[in-house]
Amino acid sequence: MSQTSERGATFGEVFAVREFRVLFGSFALMIAGDSIKMLALSVLVYAQSGSPGLSAAAYMAGWLPYIFGGMFLLSLADRLPPRALMIAGELVRVVVCLLLAFAGLPVWAMLALVLVTGLFSPVFGAARSAMLPDVLPGDAFVLARSLMGVTSAGAQVGGLALGGAFLAWTGAHGALAVTAGLSLAAALVLRLGLPYRGARQVGERGAVRATLRVNRELLADRSVRGLLLAGWLPVLCLAGPEAMVVPYMGGQGQAGVVLAAAAVGMAVGEFVVGRFAAPSLRERLSLPLAVLLGVPWLFFVLEPGVVWASVLSACAAAGLAYQLGLQRRFLEAVPEHVRGQAFGLQSAGLMTGQAAGAAIVGGVGELTGPPAAMVIGGAAGVVVALALFRQLKGTARRSGI
Repeated sequence: MSQTSERGATFGEVFAVREFRVLFGSFALMIAGDSIKMLALSVLVYAQSGSPGLSAAAYMAGWLPYIFGGMFLLSLADRLPPRALMIAGELVRVVVCLLLAFAGLPVWAMLALVLVTGLFSPVFGAARSAMLPDVLPGDAFVLARSLMGVTSAGAQVGGLALGGAFLAWTGAHGALAVTAGLSLAAALVLRLGLPYRGARQVGERGAVRATLRVNRELLADRSVRGLLLAGWLPVLCLAGPEAMVVPYMGGQGQAGVVLAAAAVGMAVGEFVVGRFAAPSLRERLSLPLAVLLGVPWLFFVLEPGVVWASVLSACAAAGLAYQLGLQRRFLEAVPEHVRGQAFGLQSAGLMTGQAAGAAIVGGVGELTGPPAAMVIGGAAGVVVALALFRQLKGTARRSGI
């Protein structure tokens, strides 16, 4: 493309684009708000029910519907104007948080509300992801994805810290009201900062039918399917060992240190590879970085303490930067008119894969104990990365969808 695409974009060039600053800022507000919301909801459910199981279910409830929204509703990301979709997503969060805080709902109604409204979360996220290449073409798009990854890790940690502070200061109801305020602020930022863009396509009647058809066509295309699997499967093998950190460390305190180290490792990996690796090098690094997702967990056969466990988990999570080398090829492999659905399918598969990885390795851990399960998960990650050699190193072709 231009000089920028040959030498790699810079943060200054990316942040110079006003539309990206708007998308970036609203995304950070959304992630932080969601972290506060799920923490406050978990506390509220536990206070009403006294059930640890229901409290844990409440914490995960916002993510569970991703698979169903991804299967049946994603075509809306291409059939509706993106600014309107993103604003609608924020306003839905405002209403949900206010109802959770002040409507006096029973536990079953709170969980049902979060689950039903969560069906549309992948659609709102897909609209944001699909807009990035319009705002930042070439390598600037890949760097923007890197920044979103760093922001996601930082905003989750910051949101949990803020959530704990607001819970101590205002209680769960006040924390939910704060989340509603953050979502309202994000909606205003999007409305005032983004210009209107029309829908990508006017498709057939019926969002569900259109979503199922395009999902089938995307998965039937060998190039697109290979890149999706390369994005999903190694992360599945990372999520499994991470899910074993709490039982391995024997409690929440030290486990929190290890998981925080993993978040830092992810942010550092995304930052370094996104900013300092040239585009061609970034794509060559996809395979070794994908292998890195699994290798550190093999050392848990030695049953390290909290310090070395933190170092190893940070190194493993840094390997998530392998996905940056797939972004350009994935963008080129899917046609523009279904770009929103393609990115939404990519995200929905990631969410589902992480849940599946945690469940599978958790089941193994019941039989073998946490250290052995983590080693098995790490070994599976190495094998999966090597089995995806062609997809991680290959060249995408344009889909005919």
